[in-house]
Amino acid sequence: MRKVRLIGYALAVVLLLVLLAVFFCDRAITNAAKGKLYSNIENIPYNKTGLLLGTSRYLVGGLPNPYYTYRIAAAVRLLEAGKITYIIISGDNSTIYYNEPAFMRADLLKAGVDSSCIYSDYAGFRTFDSIVRLKAIFGQDSVTVISQPFQNERAIYIASREGIAAIGFNAKDVDAAGGFKIQVREKFARVKVFIDYLLGAEPKFLGEKIPIP
Repeated sequence: MRKVRLIGYALAVVLLLVLLAVFFCDRAITNAAKGKLYSNIENIPYNKTGLLLGTSRYLVGGLPNPYYTYRIAAAVRLLEAGKITYIIISGDNSTIYYNEPAFMRADLLKAGVDSSCIYSDYAGFRTFDSIVRLKAIFGQDSVTVISQPFQNERAIYIASREGIAAIGFNAKDVDAAGGFKIQVREKFARVKVFIDYLLGAEPKFLGEKIPIP
């Protein structure tokens, strides 16, 4: 019985530490983005380059992914309003059957975006990689990140660690019920950011530099 109680206490301590870590990382990332998120196209400052973060084009059941659709719309709005001149589309291209940058490029072109404005980052496997490569590969030290608010906050925090002046343009978010799983996953993604820096993580790929005018 004593052994069972000790195991119970140990599990309770571990759970408490996990919850504290989640809370600390969440607060730190949220606070880092204060005053740097914009939802109004008229108020957002100009940046030469925007960074459109990738996600799947379709949901598991085959329906359009609203996160993806809203991000494309937000990127088009920024370009049309002259709030950015160039856009880097960064996403997962891990197999020949799955290519987020290619999908995003096709949809931006369909929306009337000039191809000369678009640069593709095929090794943006996660937000960390996209931000680090933004500076290491594309030579950008300031950027407007384009995604939903939760990911913009995390991207801005990573950018601050990488010496990049970042702001975020918030694409339309998904309602609480539809995005519950994403929001839970986001809490642990924020903890992973701190683990990455603690362990000295690097992007999966770097490669040759791609200059932007």
